[in-house]
Amino acid sequence: MFSKLNTAALFLLGVLANPLPVNALELEADRLTRADLSEADRLRVQTITAAPTDFSKPQQFEALSAGAATGKLDLSRNAFSAFSANITFEQELTFQLGNALFDKLWVSSPSSTLASDGLGPLFNARSCSSCHIRDGRGHPPEDGNATSLLIRLARNAETPGDLAAINNGEMLNLPEPVYGKQLQDLAVPGLAGEGQVSVAYSDVTVTFPDDTKIILRKPNYAITDLAYGALHKGTTISPRIAQPMIGLGLIEAIHEADIAALADPEDANQDGISGRTQLVRDKTGVAALGRFGWKAQTPTIRAQSAEAFNGDIGISTPDVPLNYSDCTKPQSKCFDMANGEQERLGKSEAPDPVMELVTFYSKNLAVPPRRDVGNADVLRGKELFHLSGCAACHQPNFVTRRDAYDPAQAFQLIWPYSDFLLHDLGDGLADGQKVGLASGTEWRTPPLWGIGLTHNVSGHTFFLHDGRARNLEEAILWHNGEAQSSRLAYMQLMKSDREKLLRFLESL
Repeated sequence: MFSKLNTAALFLLGVLANPLPVNALELEADRLTRADLSEADRLRVQTITAAPTDFSKPQQFEALSAGAATGKLDLSRNAFSAFSANITFEQELTFQLGNALFDKLWVSSPSSTLASDGLGPLFNARSCSSCHIRDGRGHPPEDGNATSLLIRLARNAETPGDLAAINNGEMLNLPEPVYGKQLQDLAVPGLAGEGQVSVAYSDVTVTFPDDTKIILRKPNYAITDLAYGALHKGTTISPRIAQPMIGLGLIEAIHEADIAALADPEDANQDGISGRTQLVRDKTGVAALGRFGWKAQTPTIRAQSAEAFNGDIGISTPDVPLNYSDCTKPQSKCFDMANGEQERLGKSEAPDPVMELVTFYSKNLAVPPRRDVGNADVLRGKELFHLSGCAACHQPNFVTRRDAYDPAQAFQLIWPYSDFLLHDLGDGLADGQKVGLASGTEWRTPPLWGIGLTHNVSGHTFFLHDGRARNLEEAILWHNGEAQSSRLAYMQLMKSDREKLLRFLESL
């Protein structure tokens, strides 16, 4: 297994010790120090992850976006679908089994195939890959098809008890009384889908100091054909496209202390950046660092997968054993529909090993290697990325835990370009929806690795949480709030330098 060890790891320690069992994410005891490293090794990590000062050449190991787990160079539509390069031969089989379940089409109950029934009763998609097409990025509605976009529904806290429950991590927010936590536009035969989503765009003109004009599109979402009555008047609507699946296991293997160390909620250094950690409860009730989802509302890949099974497909799992997905009491007929529970396999429609296999697959989708890291324009673009302050939120690199649960993710130098913190990006991108500790203007910094291959994999270049940006430049121009100074710095660049910065992003 260790024949493909990350050379960066060898540089850091000289030898990789046997990995230790991972501790539970108990931030109360673990978040302030990297207890998995000695003081000397901690200093080496600080050295290798320090911000660059020489932009005339690539940094050491920069081309290996995911360390030893980095995939092979693939510019095809399958660039995000390879397994991590450092898993064992036996794990490759586990990966393929997980892939089959990720692609599996679920059907409504009762069905002649007991292993595949349980869909719904309300749902948005029949498989995981319906949203994460080729393990890539979703897109906004096209011709009425919103499969890879979800509409989260929520109400803010209305009573002191509700507010206390959210602040204590007992709930993230309040569901809509009739339609629940998200709008499900599809339903099994005999039941009506909840409604349809449509989007209309208005133009927003941005003028650069050099008089270049860019037309942004501002979305306005509407929910029509509501089958169960009007929405509660206090409901917030948050459209969210599916995110790429690559590198998730490595993100989970970043030490909590390394992410928490980047937080500056009071902006103590007065740089205008005040990233905050999102704290949630894991399935055992322990306080954990949220690091997945657009609002960093989920602590682990398994938890994210279980929530998606339940909310998106209507499939119950051992982790979220709700037979009727997002059915609510006013939708009484929803509870009359058959479910696909198999008593002999436990009271869920996707019992283990389904969850174990899907989680393993999701953890081990490889990040592609960087391209053109030594190109002069790319290096200049990288310098401008740092000078413009983009790296203040899009933290270039981390070294993962030595005691990561899976040795394939242990002690790797990785380049995700994210701090995984919550940042206020201003009113232009606000959805008004509070999720846990995240406000209606805050979003988790999304990782940028692989972003240059978006069109190859997904056939489009729609970015941001709702896909409003049609390219990377539009995505930059929507940044405001804490990112305002970086946006203005980008706008002040000469056109040739702006093109170099974009060229750098396309190399990731």
